[in-house]
Amino acid sequence: MAGLLGELKKKAAGLDRRVTLMEVCGTHTHSVAGAGLRRMMPANVRLISGPGCPVCVTPVDYLDRALALAALPDTVVCTFGDLMRVPSSTISLEQARAEGARVEVVYSPRDAVEMARSNPGTRVIFLAVGFETTTPTIAGALDEAEREGIANFMLLPGNKTMPQVMRVLVDDPDLDVNGFLLPGHVSVITGWKLFEFLTEDFDVSGVVAGFMPTDVMQGVLALVEQALEGRASIGNVYGRVVTEDGNRRARELVDRYFEPSDEIWRGFGKVPGSGLGLRKEWAHRDASLIEVEVPPPYEPVGCRCGDVLRGVIDPPECPLFDSGCDPETPIGACMVSSEGTCAAWWRHERWTAEAGS
Repeated sequence: MAGLLGELKKKAAGLDRRVTLMEVCGTHTHSVAGAGLRRMMPANVRLISGPGCPVCVTPVDYLDRALALAALPDTVVCTFGDLMRVPSSTISLEQARAEGARVEVVYSPRDAVEMARSNPGTRVIFLAVGFETTTPTIAGALDEAEREGIANFMLLPGNKTMPQVMRVLVDDPDLDVNGFLLPGHVSVITGWKLFEFLTEDFDVSGVVAGFMPTDVMQGVLALVEQALEGRASIGNVYGRVVTEDGNRRARELVDRYFEPSDEIWRGFGKVPGSGLGLRKEWAHRDASLIEVEVPPPYEPVGCRCGDVLRGVIDPPECPLFDSGCDPETPIGACMVSSEGTCAAWWRHERWTAEAGS
């Protein structure tokens, strides 16, 4: 690490401007915060976090619908644990379960398929939230249900994909992102070539990096080298895992069941083509088509989670950060998830923020 840091400082000294680098992966967020990498950066290299947490970018009306579905008779809603404590317009899924709603935490979409298989008289709805990394496992669960004729297994589609929202970030007048630390997990599925639009359409750099602190530092160094040389390209310092084309078989499975859809992201609004909806031939698996009464979406007053997700502010700039909003009593989604930026800052960087450094 010391050698990488020394090389980074040497390269950064040759820059004629400050560069801003954004990571768009929750695991990178926590690696940066946990290792104190932000504090190690040269003064003219800034690291910021973007919308890398799938739970955080899930809009409140998705949770409202999930709660309405959980209130239906003979229905069980299954979810990954991170989503349980995220506030909706009313209460969280965790609170709803405490009040008697049938909400179950699962560790895999296949757990929900097994629940449906074992309870044929109960409708089992899996909350499909995640990026390209988790979508193949969800498509695999659907494939299993189809092959075995498990008719009572459904999804509430909420999966999102990175490229379109990254286009929004590059176009955001409140940001000036010079390069992206590209998500390693996502790139395993998509391949690094998917991100070439950054250089071709925007002349912005990107480097795929792994998740150890040294991996992240290598990615930062590669981006600074590009800035110093005045060029933009897509690099890959995670070659032990990520290839140019990714996992084609996984993408083919996803394409069988899903197609691009317009989705709402917390902090961004509706982003065309940024989500994955079920294809029409799988409408019988689509829980979003079930008619339920959903309240008007309500966001907590004062919460700036959306601005944090856009990289416009750092978490301590939110008036609620560590002032009523913390991991034990979260007000915003960014403080709930294990991949949330606010949670990462609270655990690892709030002392630095309080010191003013």
